Amino acid sequence: MEHWLTKRASLSPNAIAVETIDNGTWTFADLYDASIVFAKKLYTTSKTNKHIGILSTNSIEMIVAFFACTYLHKPVVFLNARLTQEELAIQCASADIDSVLYSDTCEALTLTLPVPCYAFSTIKQLKETNIRLDETIALDDICSMMFTSGTTGKAKAVMHTYDNHWASAIASALNLGISSTDKWLVCLPIFHIGGLSTVIKSMIYGMPILLVEKFDETIVHQAIMERNVSIVSVVAVTCSRLLNKITNETYPSTFRCMLLGGGPAPKALLDKAANYHVPIIQTYGMTETSSQIVTLNHADAIRKLGSAGKALFSAEVRVNAQRPKEVGEILVKGPMVSKGYYKQPEATERAQMDGWFRTGDLGYIDEEGFLYVVDRRSDLIISGGENIYPAEIENILLAIPGVEEAGVVGVDDAQWGKVPVAFIVTSTHVKEEELLQFCHQRLAKFKIPKHIFFTDTLPRNATNKLQRHKLMERLP
Repeated sequence: MEHWLTKRASLSPNAIAVETIDNGTWTFADLYDASIVFAKKLYTTSKTNKHIGILSTNSIEMIVAFFACTYLHKPVVFLNARLTQEELAIQCASADIDSVLYSDTCEALTLTLPVPCYAFSTIKQLKETNIRLDETIALDDICSMMFTSGTTGKAKAVMHTYDNHWASAIASALNLGISSTDKWLVCLPIFHIGGLSTVIKSMIYGMPILLVEKFDETIVHQAIMERNVSIVSVVAVTCSRLLNKITNETYPSTFRCMLLGGGPAPKALLDKAANYHVPIIQTYGMTETSSQIVTLNHADAIRKLGSAGKALFSAEVRVNAQRPKEVGEILVKGPMVSKGYYKQPEATERAQMDGWFRTGDLGYIDEEGFLYVVDRRSDLIISGGENIYPAEIENILLAIPGVEEAGVVGVDDAQWGKVPVAFIVTSTHVKEEELLQFCHQRLAKFKIPKHIFFTDTLPRNATNKLQRHKLMERLP
């Protein structure tokens, strides 16, 4: 089919594609022209059948570079700008990257990479090659790859075809709808699926995005209040920071919702959003599902508070359990689900079960078919034969005034096998005895943290997901 950007630039050339916080604007025609020129300049630097890496924080140059690679039919491997040089070198090798494009802000990370690296600004200075670009795409071709966020510490390169991205965008539109006044604020990193999927939605829908380099609650709050933003994607911690910015004001009528993903949302947070009349639409997805695959719709948002919703139109979800509300592994299928991990057939096979993708997450489905996400299977704590879900304990701790963040992990115990301990960040002075007393009133004895560690920050990845495996490194 015709390349999506070529088609969009033809259908609505003068419509705004990208805005930036400093009031820069690019139409779809601008974006198309810049991508074609960049592709013709990039052509001479990468003539192998391998892949191109992009290492950058959110910027218009990053978006142009991505689309330029698609016009050269070169799959893009998005590299996390928060990794070390050593981690990036491993990813370059495992994903068959033959060159890396980078923003000036990421130059230091490229100095020891084992492949040629070119700044966006360097490519812009090259002469255009006189080639005729093929402005079509094959839906089965790999469009992009990105490594799983690594919350378990084991990152793998997930392959996304054009069809995966297309199916994700259409399924999202069928659930949320598309309004002529929509403007999606992108503060999630484009090198993760939440950010990239919105850039692709923009092109398919003809919808403007407001691009933010990285999440900052002051900047995002001001943009919601003043820039006609209709949707913003958040995770629990960034949602909480935004809600803390609200004083006596309310969001403008143009604001439709916060799309909240990245793991189970604490009930205290959802209640707080409801009190502020901030529409929260919970969603569930992952890199392997090309972003959301289960989402709560507007009509059920209040009635099913805490649920991630139902599978999107072209998707299916079930839980590997025998009865409603019984916790089991969440399984999904649909055209947005990745075919697997690049050059890792064993990992790809382990992730499959009779045509379903094994998410590794735990949850349950109620009598009406609504999914509730409980926790990651890898984070499950088994103590004396009892299952303990860290997210449940974290939700209780987050309901305590003064507790801003909480993370729970299991540690070895001679009597019980594992017992939970908690790490918390507080905004006011809170004593450990007060926290434990609060837990005693609301949790079974075996779920109460055996120790609480106070810390200034919790380890999070670039999308602000809690990295519990890194909490283990902080144990005394």
